[in-house]
Amino acid sequence: MNSVEPGAKDRAELLRSLKIDRGSQAPDRHGRPWKWFVLLAVVLGVGFVTWVMPLALQEQGSAGIAVRVARAQAAAPGAGASVLDATGYVVARRQATVSAKTTGKVVTVLIEEGDRVEQGQVLAVLDDSIPRAQLALAESQLQSAKAGLEELRVALRQAELDLDRTRGLAKRNLASQADLDRDGLTVDGLVARLERADKDVEVAERSRAVQAALLKDMEIRAPFSGVVVAKAAQPGEMISPVSAGGGFTRTGICTIVDMESLEVEVDVNEAYINRVYDNQPVQVTLNAYPQDHYAARVIAIIPTADRNKATVRVRVGFVDRDDRVLPDMGVRVAFLEPENGATEHEEAGVLVPRAAIGSDEDGDYVFLVREDRVQRRQVVAAEPAGSSVRVLEGLSGGELLVADLSAGPQSELKDGDRVSVTN
Repeated sequence: MNSVEPGAKDRAELLRSLKIDRGSQAPDRHGRPWKWFVLLAVVLGVGFVTWVMPLALQEQGSAGIAVRVARAQAAAPGAGASVLDATGYVVARRQATVSAKTTGKVVTVLIEEGDRVEQGQVLAVLDDSIPRAQLALAESQLQSAKAGLEELRVALRQAELDLDRTRGLAKRNLASQADLDRDGLTVDGLVARLERADKDVEVAERSRAVQAALLKDMEIRAPFSGVVVAKAAQPGEMISPVSAGGGFTRTGICTIVDMESLEVEVDVNEAYINRVYDNQPVQVTLNAYPQDHYAARVIAIIPTADRNKATVRVRVGFVDRDDRVLPDMGVRVAFLEPENGATEHEEAGVLVPRAAIGSDEDGDYVFLVREDRVQRRQVVAAEPAGSSVRVLEGLSGGELLVADLSAGPQSELKDGDRVSVTN
């Protein structure tokens, strides 16, 4: 039998005593972190329910009721309520597409859309190499004509001296009559040639002026002050006033609009044209800014009708306007009552949209928009006429109002409700 040495047996027992029992320690090592994770999740959940959710609900409700607003406008003196409503467009009485007088290649364009230009300002420059050479040629021809004229003047002075000598000799019978006649005809011929040379100089001067004008026409200038609304050509392109060069030839450099000449054109049904008269007060509202109104007056009623549309064109001029009024904008026009038809009581107050007036057992009221909340205010309103109502008491003009109280959530507004403006 094989025997085990006592030393080896002791070493084996010693090694077994140093071995780590991983099975018994695993629950203790992994269990403690999971307890912390559960505790942290509980704390975060309580915090979310206590603080985050109320803040989110408050932020969600802060938007309030969506409303459109309009501004109360002071009524024009002497103007009553609307007697006729129509639509039209803003137009410019002075508008031009600027082109060149002759066909040429564009070298430089000095403007962009939106630029304001003054009358006479250079907008573009065409290739002027040929006109400049023609001007130099015309100047040379003028100098040559002047030199020829001076030559003839010298020859005339010599011929006059010869004629004087011949006359003296003829008095002393030292020269024949033929010599005297010949010298006299020479002087007459030189006088005629001198007059012709003088005309040649005048022709050369006019030719030079023409070439100078052609060279000047290579600079395209603004015919009046205004704003550039369209840029039609680029450097390197050909331009012609009649587009004789084909489809790739431009007919203009840019389009300029005189913003001071803006007015409104309205097509009024001929059945209601009797409600419109010259110098009648008008209220103009841009479709882009329905909360603002502009005072205007009738400039002219065009004395003809469109048989296809059964309308008569009416021109309306602005009494006051701002930079928001742009050409080709759509507008709504309210022709107001005649000045002599408005009473002193009607001339007071402000104009507001008809839908901005609410009514209950307490009377008429409006909702003023102050920051993000509404404030109810009682008002005294006249009888509605057209799309506007004259408020006689309760408003002073300039207030921001809820524009429509007739339907939707706006009809249930209460004093102090939170709102959000949509326009």
